[in-house]
Amino acid sequence: MQDLVKDLKSELSGKFEEAILALMTPLPLYLAQEVHHAIQGIGTNERTLVEILCTRDNQSLMAIKNAYYQHYRKKLEDDLRGDTSGDFRRLLISMCACSRDENTCDPALAPNLAQQLYNAGVGKVGTDEAEFNRILSTYSYPMLRIVFEEYKKIKGKSFGDALDSELSGDLKMGMRAVYDCIQNRAAYFAKELHDSMAGMGTRDRALIRLVVSRCEIDMGNIKQEYHKMYSKSLEHAIKNDTSGDLKKLLIGMVEG
Repeated sequence: MQDLVKDLKSELSGKFEEAILALMTPLPLYLAQEVHHAIQGIGTNERTLVEILCTRDNQSLMAIKNAYYQHYRKKLEDDLRGDTSGDFRRLLISMCACSRDENTCDPALAPNLAQQLYNAGVGKVGTDEAEFNRILSTYSYPMLRIVFEEYKKIKGKSFGDALDSELSGDLKMGMRAVYDCIQNRAAYFAKELHDSMAGMGTRDRALIRLVVSRCEIDMGNIKQEYHKMYSKSLEHAIKNDTSGDLKKLLIGMVEG
């Protein structure tokens, strides 16, 4: 496989080469390399870190961490500590701890947890970001969906609205990604795909990563959400925004 990758590197170029090599690389290693690139480049790409580390289950995160260590001989958490700071760093480290209890859902706990979220944010002067972090990184997705329903029932607005009003910057982006994935992971990735092609110029690296990393997981669901949200197909958007061999490859992956 390594010889094939070397041959491909010598024969291909540009974004098409980037996409082919991404496809040829085991997904955990590819995502580990993308995290490393986000950390080690000129300035940290926080959006990439959020997209990869705040949206995945324990098993996927463990695989990325292991691949990172095998490839770079450094712990991912150590590199994150060196390159991020404050509450945003705490959020990323919490995600990488893979301590979410993914199998337990006790609706009886929901009212109390909803109240704790309220008390940590809207219900006090200032925001207890650590409490937001603890709850969002500890409980299962099904459990947190019930908590968010309870929050809206009690407080009259969504916890997502609370995050938007209470937080700012990278921490807001990270916690909002966790919240959005808990609510509807496919819709989160549909929005990320849309944003990668919106405005002047395409964020090709993000577009390639999003298609490669989801094409064998939940692309069908993402396509449905994309059409629902933007009234056009994902394929149509990619055709309008890319060209040549890269366009053909991405469309092939999206169509499956």
